[in-house]
Amino acid sequence: MKNSEIIVGLDIGTTKIVAVAGRINEHGKVEVLGMGRAESLGVKRGVVANIDKTINSIVHAVQQAEEAAGLDIKVVHVGIAGQHIKSLQHRGILVRNDIESEISSSDIQKLIKDMHKLVLPPGDKIIHVLPQEFIIDNEQGIKDPVGMSGVRLEANFHIITGQITAAQNINKCVERAGLTVSDLILEPLASAEAVLSEEELEAGVALVDIGGGTTDIAIFQDGIIRHTAVIPFGGNIITEDIKEGCMIMRNQAEQLKVRFGSALASETQTNEIVAIPRLRGREPKEISIKTLSQIIQARMEEILEHVHYEIKSSGYDKKLIAGLVITGGGSQLKHIVQLAEFVTGLDARVGYPTEHLTTTKLEEIKNPMYSTAIGLIIKGAMEAREETGENELAAAGASAQYETKESKPGWFKNLVQKSKQWFDEDFTEFN
Repeated sequence: MKNSEIIVGLDIGTTKIVAVAGRINEHGKVEVLGMGRAESLGVKRGVVANIDKTINSIVHAVQQAEEAAGLDIKVVHVGIAGQHIKSLQHRGILVRNDIESEISSSDIQKLIKDMHKLVLPPGDKIIHVLPQEFIIDNEQGIKDPVGMSGVRLEANFHIITGQITAAQNINKCVERAGLTVSDLILEPLASAEAVLSEEELEAGVALVDIGGGTTDIAIFQDGIIRHTAVIPFGGNIITEDIKEGCMIMRNQAEQLKVRFGSALASETQTNEIVAIPRLRGREPKEISIKTLSQIIQARMEEILEHVHYEIKSSGYDKKLIAGLVITGGGSQLKHIVQLAEFVTGLDARVGYPTEHLTTTKLEEIKNPMYSTAIGLIIKGAMEAREETGENELAAAGASAQYETKESKPGWFKNLVQKSKQWFDEDFTEFN
């Protein structure tokens, strides 16, 4: 087994930091080799708030993954999220001088590089430049222009930006943990790779990743990314509401939410009571499951209303045939699908990363809370293949250039080419 075949996804979340080592097998499935998980103590709402605590959590998670997989992990693909993430649409134009040659991936790369020159608000940087569709000589709706002929190549891009400081802090934590960041990948894009099918991407679907500190949204239609957004609320705010509403400790509130919580109060029995141990010398506190569910439903409705607003703002609310796919730790809340359908009016399901996983002894990895980590491995493999393809293309171009230099054209061909050049120059001056 070569270490170069192995890809490590590092999900730096608000509640947990997860490192998953895996590789893509011959069938295109993710074979998980090892996993590590640590409590995230230095991250708030997807952004690093304490460098040292975050480093310690990363080291702990990576060490667990190394021991489980029997590997020495050095390079990781890291997820990025947080309220600072924004998206915008922009169009790029490339006028090709060589009319006879076909459009190549290098032409697309030129357009993408031009997008990186966009002027952004101070403190922001571009994280992803995602082509949506291409236009060749005013012919619209082209998804893959490579191999086609044309003079004027245009493209609509979905550009995702984030704060430079947030990205720098993530890089700093990972590097101080003794690792190298291969790339930063937007977490909802990674989660989408893990839980969405090709049919859903084509039909139109909204991915809703409910994490601890944030809720990430990615909208796809016709297989193209259309809209991304980050809502600064997640499962942690529900825990805080339970803590305040029931006047109990935070860890007790979290356990109540996970074990007895429901997103629909109407689905719980009115006479169910759970006893919570109090501080020393005090009687246990009795809490109604109905009251608990009412607290959860109120906050979850607010989160889903924000989701619905983002979907309507995108303009694709009437085009999402596949509806919602809910993933992340928050998707494990009972009756979350029914509440999501009630608030948004769209069909919904919970997204599990099992579709892209091989048979594994790590049953825990099939939980939706690990969708982002699995998606980071898939995205990392895709980018590795693209880099390999670009390197092969560059090598082929260099070889062709070498052959051209070696085999110089004859004097007659030179004369014809020179005459054509003079004619073109005279014609340009005349115009």
